[in-house]
Amino acid sequence: MDVSPAVELSPAQCRAARALLNWSQGELETASAVAKKTIADFEREARAPYPRTLAGLRAALESAGVAFIDENGGGAGVRLRKR
Repeated sequence: MDVSPAVELSPAQCRAARALLNWSQGELETASAVAKKTIADFEREARAPYPRTLAGLRAALESAGVAFIDENGGGAGVRLRKR
């Protein structure tokens, strides 16, 4: 799988996105097919996952309605899209 280097997801964005969705790490594991331990290690900044893993996490969160806000001087973030 070829992943663009533009795939960005910080541990803080991952935690915030889960909080917006009211998802546990287990629910993100199910939605993304990424192991819960990998998610936990990433969120506590103990591990830097492969780009394809980050892409899988981000895709699952985006598919659930999260919009990622790029670093633009005000700081990177997340928000829920209008449904």
